[in-house]
Amino acid sequence: MTEAPVSVDPAVPPATIDVVGFMDLATLFRARGWASPHRLPLDTAIDGPTLLRLLDVDDAAVECLFVNHFAHGVAAAVIRPGDRVALVPPGVPGPHRYSLGIWQKPTT
Repeated sequence: MTEAPVSVDPAVPPATIDVVGFMDLATLFRARGWASPHRLPLDTAIDGPTLLRLLDVDDAAVECLFVNHFAHGVAAAVIRPGDRVALVPPGVPGPHRYSLGIWQKPTT
């Protein structure tokens, strides 16, 4: 994984990321008492599976990640300090999948 410039989103402090959960994951975040977005300290780039481990979220509970408004498979996602990330669970209805940019179910 190569280092890239920090996100230029001024809404997110440079040594953190903002994370939100959709659908069932939003319920999980609320149950943990996390604000939406949940601000997580991060000072170096990480991949999607590492983010899920940091958040203590089961891999099976997340179908894809949105990183700065673009859909990525969990394994392919790269999260950098300053990014905005959304966790999307399996079960997003068919027509909405295409609108969100989730073209196919990721393969393992």
